[in-house]
Amino acid sequence: MVSLVSATLLPGGSEVWLARLWCRGEHVLMLWAVATFGNTLGSLINVTLGRYARRFQDRRWFPASREGLVRAERWYRRFGEWSLLASWAPIVGDPLTVLAGVLRLPWWRALLLIALAKGSRYAVVLLLAQAWLAPLCQ
Repeated sequence: MVSLVSATLLPGGSEVWLARLWCRGEHVLMLWAVATFGNTLGSLINVTLGRYARRFQDRRWFPASREGLVRAERWYRRFGEWSLLASWAPIVGDPLTVLAGVLRLPWWRALLLIALAKGSRYAVVLLLAQAWLAPLCQ
């Protein structure tokens, strides 16, 4: 649940929870799979929000200006769908997934790229936990 919420536009810190559970002796492959699944699902929620958000762009409360959308589209078209490999990154990752939805990236491509990015991040987190936290978890 923490990794799912962390992938949406809401704040969260799934890496700390993951390291804590690893330190408690939970099965590393299960931790990786559940965290990757939850965080990928959260990002797919962002993609879905992006797909349907465009219809509200003329409303006053819409969070992006017309010019901002044009700039974002130009940036996305320049870097393409491969920019979703940065969906793991703080601050820029969540907006990238929303933008992928706004620009109607096919679901299977979004899923593949996001899962690859999120799975890689959690693998690194678990490797770092093993390297740095092992003596502290005894």
